[in-house]
Amino acid sequence: MEEPRQEHQRMGRVMQVFAWLAVMALLMLYFGDVLERQRNPNRSVDTEVTAAGVREVELKRNRMGHYVSAGTINGEEVVFLLDTGATGVAIPAALAERLSLPKGRPIMTNTANGSTRSYLTRLDEVAVGDIRLQNVEASITPGLQMREVLLGMSFLKHIEFTQRGNTLTLRQYL
Repeated sequence: MEEPRQEHQRMGRVMQVFAWLAVMALLMLYFGDVLERQRNPNRSVDTEVTAAGVREVELKRNRMGHYVSAGTINGEEVVFLLDTGATGVAIPAALAERLSLPKGRPIMTNTANGSTRSYLTRLDEVAVGDIRLQNVEASITPGLQMREVLLGMSFLKHIEFTQRGNTLTLRQYL
């Protein structure tokens, strides 16, 4: 008679373990999403077009004080870190490989971690929201140890940008 009772107790413990694992998994998913929203508050980018035909995108600053945004390179989704101190668009090597970008002439680039060898490339199209530029100069930077693409001045010099408080407004005049 003890065996059925022990079997029920064992099943109860197994169910408790599964319930705790499910709760932990849900908490990890929830907090992972919260952290991702804090890292990139611009995962969905809306574009407004003014009466004068100017395309405007507003980006919110993240908790670290950076402007991170969803975007595309040659139609493929990427995450940009806007960097007015970067001369060009700098792409980590692993991402460049995924995007099938050709390595051009090698060049030396200066980064926060010192000098490194990079490779010139051209991007057919770079977009943040509906702000799109064609034939953008970029570099494939193997030493760049980050997930984001540095969106530098080879893109930003062709648009107007204004920072007020925690908002950066990008404008493309057509």
